[in-house]
Amino acid sequence: MLATKNKERGQYEKICIEELVPQDHILRKIDAAIDFTHIYDLVLQL
Repeated sequence: MLATKNKERGQYEKICIEELVPQDHILRKIDAAIDFTHIYDLVLQL
């Protein structure tokens, strides 16, 4: 009987989220227009 060993490799890839979102994406416009920092205070209370 053939047995296969674990072929999992310890490979990592460095990914920059900024490169994944296009410059003209609507989420970039929303992020620039709205200050979301107050949300951190709201969720800390939970």
